[in-house]
Amino acid sequence: TETVKDLAKSLARQCVVFNCSEGLRVGMMRQMFSGLAQAGAWACFDEFNRIDIEVLSVVAQYMRTIQSAVMTKQEHFIFDDRDIVLNPNYGVFITMNPGYVGRTELPDNLKAMFRPVAMMIP
Repeated sequence: TETVKDLAKSLARQCVVFNCSEGLRVGMMRQMFSGLAQAGAWACFDEFNRIDIEVLSVVAQYMRTIQSAVMTKQEHFIFDDRDIVLNPNYGVFITMNPGYVGRTELPDNLKAMFRPVAMMIP
């Protein structure tokens, strides 16, 4: 999380850190991703694998929609039945602590959207 925040700061990007929990719902995530795409902000979802699997499935679809719009350099795109403006500076980072009780395994379609990086204390 601190590494993502430092990188965003050095590139003059707004970075929103969000601590994930089992209580997150689809509506909350819809608003979050819509705002991120329009603002061109970065998000760091801390302990992303604490989100319920049902919500993660919808999040994967949201991310795929935004990612597709960024890759095709669209200025506007349809997000959850709304036409919104896209700022291509949008970015999403996640942190996970695997192995803890209550953690969810990411679905393969969501896992494929991220590049894994392992961090450890020297």
